[in-house]
Amino acid sequence: MTDQRGEGPPEASRGGTVELDDVAVRFRTKRKDVTALRQVSLDVGEGEFVAIVGPSGCGKSTLLKLVAGLLKPSSGGVRLRGEAVTGPRRDIGYVFQRAALLEWRSARRNILLQAEMRRMPAARARERTAQLIEMTGLTGFEDAYPHELSGGMQQRVALCRALLHEPPVLLMDEPFGALDALTREQMNVELNRIWRETRTTVLLVTHSVAEAAYLANRIVVMTERPGTVAEIIDVGLPDDRDYAKTMARPEFARATGRIRQLLGAVSAAD
Repeated sequence: MTDQRGEGPPEASRGGTVELDDVAVRFRTKRKDVTALRQVSLDVGEGEFVAIVGPSGCGKSTLLKLVAGLLKPSSGGVRLRGEAVTGPRRDIGYVFQRAALLEWRSARRNILLQAEMRRMPAARARERTAQLIEMTGLTGFEDAYPHELSGGMQQRVALCRALLHEPPVLLMDEPFGALDALTREQMNVELNRIWRETRTTVLLVTHSVAEAAYLANRIVVMTERPGTVAEIIDVGLPDDRDYAKTMARPEFARATGRIRQLLGAVSAAD
């Protein structure tokens, strides 16, 4: 595979917070051995926003689990903030497709669940919760229960919970996939703003080409299983992104066009 300039293999090196070095993941099913990922190398710099796209089943979520230390590579290495990942990491935040809120706890108390699990100082946890509620536009809904919140608001609560302990790395696995199109756009705008304010390093798995190009500094396009890096695309947009204006920019069109070209080539070759 070539990078978007046609100059050879995809350039992964940024030297940074998340590093994957020639990683492979293999596992055995009842019927056969399966290779989920092969020869994946990627460096994500501090404060960078990287989106990961690719066909279903290509190992995108597996890649996040490797970074989180929830899964060990069959070969290769994973480093987080300069340390080898050998088990579950406490210095990350994780947001899943479903908010997974506790129905019997209010929005505020769902956020504070993170503090209880990590035994954070109570005063600091309450102060941080108040900051996040204001930052994510949940003011006035602090005491609402999950069934009283829209899907978008529930995901805001889940995002607050993931950010409560101020993790240097935020992993997001299709966090807006279950939302309607309008709410998803609104959450994209909110996430861009929150990222600019916190400068947390973000790895986002998404099936939305537009979402990847709107949010990310760089986009990792993966191949069919066994998943590997087909290309890494530099989006080239300013960090502060107005939604409508961004969609009309040539950089956005180039990035989305190249992703679709790559994914189309992947499908045609399957």
